[in-house]
Amino acid sequence: MFAIAVRFDLPDEQSAAEFDDLVARTVPEILAEEAGTLTYVPHRVEGEPLARVFYEEYADRDAHAAHEARPGTARFLERVRELVTSVRAELLTPLPG
Repeated sequence: MFAIAVRFDLPDEQSAAEFDDLVARTVPEILAEEAGTLTYVPHRVEGEPLARVFYEEYADRDAHAAHEARPGTARFLERVRELVTSVRAELLTPLPG
């Protein structure tokens, strides 16, 4: 398994609303079309109304690469870059036990 946590910081409420709309349209496609994407859950951050965090789990790194190569993902990321002030991705490795 391969997991990622990605934080997106947005500059204002309008950008946050556009981001949320984009997510609402994109996530169902990802879950329907990507067998190797096991979990793809966007979150709001308590106390930080302009922050979003995605938790993503993939079957393996190849499944993540397939996700990144998907045209819908490329369109999503292109638009996201126009909306956010920063993005931080953390690659996660599960602890044993």
